[in-house]
Amino acid sequence: MLEIDRLAWQNRWQTRDPMLKFVSYVGLLGIALLTTPLYQCVTLLLLIPLTCYAARVSWVRYLHWLSLPLGFLAVSLLSIAVSFAWSAEGMIYSVRLGGLFLGLDKHGLVLANQAMWRSMTALAATYLFVLTTPFTQIIQILKRCHLPRLLIEHTLLSYRFIFIFLDEAMAIRQAQSLRFGYRSLRTGYHSLAMLVGMLMLRVMTRYREMSVALDVKLYQGDFHL
Repeated sequence: MLEIDRLAWQNRWQTRDPMLKFVSYVGLLGIALLTTPLYQCVTLLLLIPLTCYAARVSWVRYLHWLSLPLGFLAVSLLSIAVSFAWSAEGMIYSVRLGGLFLGLDKHGLVLANQAMWRSMTALAATYLFVLTTPFTQIIQILKRCHLPRLLIEHTLLSYRFIFIFLDEAMAIRQAQSLRFGYRSLRTGYHSLAMLVGMLMLRVMTRYREMSVALDVKLYQGDFHL
């Protein structure tokens, strides 16, 4: 999360109109969701070098990020491609399990192929938008779309608390590591349980401190957006 935020502030398109980037993102999502796998594949191949150039990231790092959800995607695609049937008719490959047949059929493979290209293209489009649009510009987009002010304020606070969670979690984990809290699997699970419990208490403390700071500054219920 910290790396994505840093890259979003250092990209080549930082000064461009955020609404233009948002419209382009919506258009790319439309291509990812509504077109055929051929167009999705071409779009994906174009987005990879474009994102690396715009966000100033290396090919290795970007492909690593792009491969992160492949495990979850593989499970989903397997569940789509594999089917049960009472007969092996129409299946490319099948295995008999009692009175049922487990195998691959053409329709399932077509659906799995479509889902794979759709998911990867949508993910690449999201990476391009996130890595080239700082959070302040996202707030501008939400305001220009005339979304409710309360929703924008909740988005802002949620984003802020992501970094509070990360900061507190890293501090607690470092303290536990210095005390050999992760030297074995058993102590690691015990330390992790303590980390979760302490993290909630620390975050609530940070929240109370923020509330006090807002009261001192005469907070009236509205953030300056």
